[in-house]
Amino acid sequence: MNKIYLIISLVFVLFLTSCGTSKRAIQNAKVENKIEQQYQIYKGVKYKYGGTDNRGFDCSGFVQKVYRDGLQTQLPRVTKDIAKLGRKISKYKLKPGDLVFFRPSRRYRHVGIYVGNNMFIHSSTSQGITKSNLDNVYWKKKYKFAKRILKM
Repeated sequence: MNKIYLIISLVFVLFLTSCGTSKRAIQNAKVENKIEQQYQIYKGVKYKYGGTDNRGFDCSGFVQKVYRDGLQTQLPRVTKDIAKLGRKISKYKLKPGDLVFFRPSRRYRHVGIYVGNNMFIHSSTSQGITKSNLDNVYWKKKYKFAKRILKM
């Protein structure tokens, strides 16, 4: 009787564990899909310092817009204030929706949204709204940290 109870308990625990993983995977896929939809809307929109709409975005304006419209989450307007939110996470544990921060120069900070497969979306001064690889020589050198804002 104890053996049967032990086996049933073990199967139940394994079932619950697999369900939790599936729920997380589904949630991550939903976040990734919502971010991709926002990216497709604004892809190629030019960079504009202080910009917050489809006439032009700066990096924090774009991140704020994607989070508000795609993920129903309000963020502060400037990169420095966005960086104060959430919790730091390892570059190797990034999930879609995590924010990645860079320091291209002493005066300039940059933020983008991780979308998976080592890629992030952001407003580039040269390309506008685009996807870039974290392993790109330029971005790899300028990378500072990542933050998780959403509960995932």
